[in-house]
Amino acid sequence: MSTAGRQVVIEADGGSRGNPGPAGYGAVVRDAATGEVLAERSEAIGVATNNIAEYRGLIAGLEAAAELEAATVEARMDSKLVVEQMCGRWQIKHPGLRPLAAQAAALVRRFESVTFTWIPRERNRHADALANAAMDRAAGRPERPAPVTEEPRVPAAPDSPARAEARAAARAAANRATSGAAAGGPAAVTTIPGTDPATVPASWEPRTGATATRLILVRHGATELTAQRRYSGRGDVPLAERGATQARAAAARVAALAPTVAAVVSSPLSRCTATAELIAGALGDPPVRTDDDLIECDFGDWEGRTFADVRAEFPGELDAWLASPTVAPPGGESFVEVTARVRRARQALLSGYPGETVVVVSHVSPLKILLRDALAAGDAFLHRLYLDPAGISVLDTWPDGGVAVRTVNDTAHL
Repeated sequence: MSTAGRQVVIEADGGSRGNPGPAGYGAVVRDAATGEVLAERSEAIGVATNNIAEYRGLIAGLEAAAELEAATVEARMDSKLVVEQMCGRWQIKHPGLRPLAAQAAALVRRFESVTFTWIPRERNRHADALANAAMDRAAGRPERPAPVTEEPRVPAAPDSPARAEARAAARAAANRATSGAAAGGPAAVTTIPGTDPATVPASWEPRTGATATRLILVRHGATELTAQRRYSGRGDVPLAERGATQARAAAARVAALAPTVAAVVSSPLSRCTATAELIAGALGDPPVRTDDDLIECDFGDWEGRTFADVRAEFPGELDAWLASPTVAPPGGESFVEVTARVRRARQALLSGYPGETVVVVSHVSPLKILLRDALAAGDAFLHRLYLDPAGISVLDTWPDGGVAVRTVNDTAHL
């Protein structure tokens, strides 16, 4: 097989038992088109920190890609620090990491193009398993079973049996959800306290007494992918110039709505953290923290593709995804999975800031789920609600579980 112009994906990870402690790394190189594993690297490196092991994993992956004479590389890691530092957005303050970053940068220059992408740990399982095996060796523990090599993913043809099955599964899932709800059975997405209309206290009167926890929900400003109508999930795409302008306008609006807030909590992706920092600046710099549970849905193989391209290339999968929240895009995450972590984030906010106001900066999917739950709406809500870039929504939650949605997608400031 010719390697001219080969495009590869590196998945790398590293860690230690103790930080510092017995450490090791793992790296996998895949063919970008087929997902075929082309190379694996794993090594115990003695006693080191997590970050040193993560950098060593990246370096090993880049070296393996160079040996394969790759031209274009996408490096995927679940280490936000390494990804942000290699992209030049975060400073490298630890002196022990600077030589490793320089070594990685020198390897990057050997390729035509290298991009860095943060992915959640669950999408980095192969490299994680290799790193854990290396840490076991460093700690003198028995080897773990080798990870199972995944078969390459090949998109099904539009008229294939696989796509027919996907469409049938979507119809069945939708029917189960409808019939289950009609019979009093469970719906496709389970409810939690504060979201079920059967258990949330109902009232026509304005609330008095206990102070609500107010969440001011802000979608990040626009990116280049927003204007191009592309799926934008886990890829760390920065704000466009227009998006930064939108974020500044949203910051002024939030400051008018709530001159004092307890915190600004953001998805870790830069389009959100940049929006969050502008909002915090307009509010007198309250603490800004990130929560991985607020990250956008993982769109898998649809990431970066236009809506039209996905409709043309994945018609069966798209129909199934639109029909049921239990269906995920190929290689991605279902709305049921997103809902689980968004509800966890919501509960952490209510527990951590009772009776206070918190600004939450996130993406379309997590914000839609928060609003769907607050309104006790059905799953069709997720595909019918539109949230503009830098749009603002406001919801209150009381200690007894009562909820009031004050505003949805306010864009008067834009």
